[in-house]
Amino acid sequence: MILLTAPLIATFVAAVLAFLFRRNREGRWISVAGSAVHLGAGLALLFEVMGNGPIAAQMGGWPAPFGITLVADTLSAVMVVITGITALAVSIYAVADIGEEIEELGYHALFQVLIAGVTGAFLTGDLFNLYVWFEVMLISSFGLLAMGGSRAQLDAGIKYVTLNLISTILFLSAIGLLYGATGTLNLADLRGAVAEADPGLMTVIAGLFLVGFGIKAGVFPLFFWLPASYHTPSFAVSAVFAGLLTKVGVYALIRMFTLVFVHDVGFTHQLMLWVAVATMVVGVLGAAAQTDFRRILSFHIISQIGYMVLGLALLTPLAMAGAVFYLVHHIVVKANLFLVAGVADRIAGGTDVDRIGGLYKGAPLLGFLFLIPAFSLAGFPPLSGFWAKYVLLQASMDLSMWIVAFFILAVGLMTIYSMTKIWGRAFWKPHPAGTVPRLSQLSAADRFAFLFPIAGLALWTIVIGVWPEPFFALAEQAAAELLDPTPYLDAVLGVSE
Repeated sequence: MILLTAPLIATFVAAVLAFLFRRNREGRWISVAGSAVHLGAGLALLFEVMGNGPIAAQMGGWPAPFGITLVADTLSAVMVVITGITALAVSIYAVADIGEEIEELGYHALFQVLIAGVTGAFLTGDLFNLYVWFEVMLISSFGLLAMGGSRAQLDAGIKYVTLNLISTILFLSAIGLLYGATGTLNLADLRGAVAEADPGLMTVIAGLFLVGFGIKAGVFPLFFWLPASYHTPSFAVSAVFAGLLTKVGVYALIRMFTLVFVHDVGFTHQLMLWVAVATMVVGVLGAAAQTDFRRILSFHIISQIGYMVLGLALLTPLAMAGAVFYLVHHIVVKANLFLVAGVADRIAGGTDVDRIGGLYKGAPLLGFLFLIPAFSLAGFPPLSGFWAKYVLLQASMDLSMWIVAFFILAVGLMTIYSMTKIWGRAFWKPHPAGTVPRLSQLSAADRFAFLFPIAGLALWTIVIGVWPEPFFALAEQAAAELLDPTPYLDAVLGVSE
């Protein structure tokens, strides 16, 4: 049980301590330490799952399916680890990015609560507690989004909360209908209960979950809240939002439509297939029309979500492994690009690529650190994005889905266009004001806090790309457990303490 609860305990303890010390500099370092402990606990959990298979624990000693279940299989453990990596990088970055005024409002405490919500969503074994963790994420993310109180932040916060509340209503309605039809909300127990229930009703309920989780994931046509809100908060907040929040929605879709709703895959997965393709296309076209650094990246979140949902829609072992690999790759790359945008804003004076420039001339190191995640996002070999796209392309061609394969390649080419637009206008051309942005404008401490996590995430992207075998083997193991959840079911329903 301690392995399952340790990541959650670490973040909640860090949140409480960071709030108590929010008026002192110690609060930021408590947040960094909490993120480091979370990562260590996540790694211990992953090694345990890799060695012994899925593990589960029942809170309060109530046996499944009656109690609160925490469970980790390979996918859950991987997501907890990648959450820890992102949290540690962003918490270090926030040391320089977040001012004392925002810290005194409780930024670091809210950040740790958000990480706890994300982690809880990955580890929960029942639907009602998934709803609880979603609400923890919603409350803390709204606080982080609106922190600062600017007109743009409040406007974005209202849009963000409104759309997510609609998602919550749909989610709760689906939970109520599902419980009324099956008498259980435990995910493992639901697999058998749904199989014995009325197929037509289950398809309707599955549709409600698809829409509810689709809003949280940002799929077409339910993504409008995302580009309207992600460009307004601090860059540390944007980075953690971009890296993690929509991926919780994707994770929920993967979990529900491989474990619970497997009775009508012909309808639900065919629908997801074309939703995924539309998400890829609309997202990349939206990015091509933008000139703000963060707006471009926000639309690319939508586009890349389409690739992940595509893997779920194809539902072959290779495609599912590709979806898991893409999740890991994209969280790191997207968070890193937002961190780079923050440094560009600090030294060049903005994020509109038409109003800044000269970043390569004045800060070549930042230019190099931008190119790594940018090329990875576009799918250049040998970076992680190349392998993620290659696996999904191969899975599509194995099923003779040539149109889908075409869109995978076409969207990749359009992604290159967006990344070269940022490079050409923000990095290569001179600054319109005639100035030369330099990293030396920052203090030594700020340079370290900014560049260390950016360089670390860039190195991680290179490692995944140059040495993909162990990471893809882990993705294959996760995919095998998703397509044959017998070990998951045994771990949950066979636990008595």
